Order: sequence, then structure tokens, then C-alpha cells
Amino acid sequence: QVQLVESGGGLVQAGDSLRLSCATSGRAFSVYRMGWFRQAPGKEREFVARISTGPSTAYYADSVKGRFTISRDNAKNTVYLQMNDLRVEDTAVYFCAATVLIGVRVKESEYNNWGQGTQVTVSS
Repeated sequence: QVQLVESGGGLVQAGDSLRLSCATSGRAFSVYRMGWFRQAPGKEREFVARISTGPSTAYYADSVKGRFTISRDNAKNTVYLQMNDLRVEDTAVYFCAATVLIGVRVKESEYNNWGQGTQVTVSS
């Protein structure tokens, strides 16, 4: 098991940037594929981005492609989500998640370790 703690959320205006962090502890961070999901009020949790165990293989939801960047620092046991050009529709609670499953994993059920979430609110 790995413990996940997100931080970096906040209230910003449309067009601004935020960087979310997810600090991990417990089992070796480097074995986990990491993902970011988000849940807006009244909506289901949705996939945002994921990254493999190495730093270079990332996959994004179409809604954030070109604006968000997921990265990881295995030395710091931390995964990041850099969010640029934020939009009102990006408002949600953002969750960090970890899985040992290989391949592009975009389903909530494919991740078995979750953080508590961090709120991101984008105003117009």
C-alpha cells in the first residue's frame, strides 16, 4: 500500500495556472503508475492524466490535453499536475491515485490507492 496526500489546490481565475502535488509514502513509489482524477459537483469522478513508472510516458484526457502536464520525481516520491490556462469547467476536487497495473489505465476501478483530494476552483 501507498499513502497519498494532495496539495496545491486553490481559487484562481480563468487563464491562471496551478500546480498540484501528490506526496506519497509507504511502499516504493517507483513501482506505481500514477494518475490524476477529478470530480466536479454533481458529476462522476473522471480521468485527467496518468504517468508510467518512468518520467516520459504520459496520457491525458482530451479535455486537458495541451493545457495540463503530469510529471513525477521518483527521488521525492511525488507526482505533479501542472495546470495551465485553467477554465471554469476545470473546477473540481482533484484526486491523486496509484496503481501497479501496466498499461493506460483510465478507469477509477483500476486504481486501488487514493488521496483525499484537493479543491480547485476556477472563477470567470
